[in-house]
Amino acid sequence: MQQIAFVLAAGKGTRMRSEKPKVLHPLLGEPMLGYVLENIEKAAAQEVLLVLGYGRERIMPFYGERATIVIQEEQRGTGHAARVALDYLKHRGDRLEEIEILIVHGDTPLVSSTSLTRLHQAFKQNKSQAALLTAHVERPFGLGRVLRDAEGRVQKIVEEKDATDVERQIKEINVGVYLFEARYLEWALGQLSTDNAQGEYYLTDVIHLILTAGGNVTSVAAVDPDEALSINDRAELAVAEEALRRRILAYHMRQGVTIEMPDTVRIGPYVEIEPDVVIRPGTILMGATRIGKEAVIGPYSELKDVIVGDGALVRQTVAEAARIDDGATIGPFAYLRPGAQIGRGVRIGNFVEVKNSTIGEGSKVPHLAYVGDAIIGREVNMSCGTITVNYDGLEKHTTVIGDRAFIGCNVNLIAPVTIGDGAYVAAGSTIDQPVPRGALAIARARQMNKEDYVEAWLARKKEKRLGQKERVNKGTDFEHTSMDAPSSSSQHKKGTDDAQLS
Repeated sequence: MQQIAFVLAAGKGTRMRSEKPKVLHPLLGEPMLGYVLENIEKAAAQEVLLVLGYGRERIMPFYGERATIVIQEEQRGTGHAARVALDYLKHRGDRLEEIEILIVHGDTPLVSSTSLTRLHQAFKQNKSQAALLTAHVERPFGLGRVLRDAEGRVQKIVEEKDATDVERQIKEINVGVYLFEARYLEWALGQLSTDNAQGEYYLTDVIHLILTAGGNVTSVAAVDPDEALSINDRAELAVAEEALRRRILAYHMRQGVTIEMPDTVRIGPYVEIEPDVVIRPGTILMGATRIGKEAVIGPYSELKDVIVGDGALVRQTVAEAARIDDGATIGPFAYLRPGAQIGRGVRIGNFVEVKNSTIGEGSKVPHLAYVGDAIIGREVNMSCGTITVNYDGLEKHTTVIGDRAFIGCNVNLIAPVTIGDGAYVAAGSTIDQPVPRGALAIARARQMNKEDYVEAWLARKKEKRLGQKERVNKGTDFEHTSMDAPSSSSQHKKGTDDAQLS
């Protein structure tokens, strides 16, 4: 039979308190919905129907090519979402008797492909009409409980809000993953009602309906209880991300990777790491990063979409969309921006920024430099303070430096410019013309020494300072005199003057 998966992702996720659809919130840099779709694909479903509602215009650009989009205009519960997807298949003309339906919630990113495969195997072996994934958890609060009869067979699933006090003590919960024969699912969905605490159509009620109709229902325990973690708010998002982080780190350590202080390290789901790599504390590896064998990354390095060669050392570095070849040494405190291509054995030191540039084998940029839009040859030395001046305010331009060139300290290379093989550029130069092979370029003002200048200069400064101080003191004395009370003689003179003026 053909297996078609329904992924239910129409809800708004009100408790997330976000304009972003819940299923687009990331775990370790990747949207939670991406994990769900990837695990379904690994479990070999032939087609995925993605049921969307709120925020569909933001979700479709990400996943429209990986799934068939079905719109649930009005969100009336999980049972209603499944009904919408099933109606789509019927309208398309699919033969339900030849289809089995896998249903997974879009907010359960930790459900593994292994558990999905085991569920399918049990479904087939037991010739079931329905199967569900369960988990035993210590804190089941807020989750649907699995009720069993005296012989351990599944009876029904009861939601927390509808459960009795006794039922709430049950620790086996419904993960929210189901497998159905499509024709049984169609019949049961038609029997659903909204007579419950939420006033919605519960997909969980389908299990009980199939059982009462004489159908065979199988249950399978998830490989890891953490697979039951669903995400409804930011706190649950953090819990799920932490569980995923631990899972990923454990996988790499079992593959021969040393991770120092694992509680401080974050590694994304698509990162590839060879054996004998050492990941030091505080390191973050994301995207399609690949680390070659015996490399040392960290401490406190952040890499995204970076390829690191064998034996490379990357310390206290931020890098994105860059390549670091075998044996290169990067950092501390380096910044590799997109397009940085660092050759074999290259040394990039502290406070160096490289962007959209190729640096040839054995070259050194030890400290305090900017290399942007440059092509640098082999065994080049770029001394402290070297800047490739690549931007004229409108366009970026390229700097080319030949093999074995030596660039002195505090040099500005104004692009477009070429430095020939083996050429030297004197410290403090600003270069805007080509430098031929093997030449020495000097572009700075000629030094002038003025004999006995300092003593005379200091004397002039001292004389000037004393003059300023005297003027200040005179001004202060005048102010004090003006504020004194007038004397009797001055009062007498004032009276005389007044008489003369009258």
